[in-house]
Amino acid sequence: VQLVESGGGLVQPGGSLRLSCAASGFTFSLYRMSWYRQTPGKGRELVAGITSAGSSTDYVDSVKGRFTISRDNAKNTVYLQMNSLKPGDTAVYYCNARRTWSDYWGQGTQVTVSS
Repeated sequence: VQLVESGGGLVQPGGSLRLSCAASGFTFSLYRMSWYRQTPGKGRELVAGITSAGSSTDYVDSVKGRFTISRDNAKNTVYLQMNSLKPGDTAVYYCNARRTWSDYWGQGTQVTVSS
């Protein structure tokens, strides 16, 4: 099982980034996918989630209207489009796949929002 995140980097406040998470080794289309983020000294925070078929999404209040989670089950990939980025969005972003008794994590990608 692998979840490989990409797309992180340094961006100025107000800018945009698109994170991708490529999955392999499991039946991607059966899993709920989520993006979490973590800053030093804090626990992981759920940022956004999407159901297995992509029919429903949810977001933490602080990113609503700015971030969009989506998935392409044909490509086994989940995305996080991040717009109007703020310094408070700086964190390591992790991809998560979850279904019943299975729970998989990626290695994380750093997002830094700074001028």
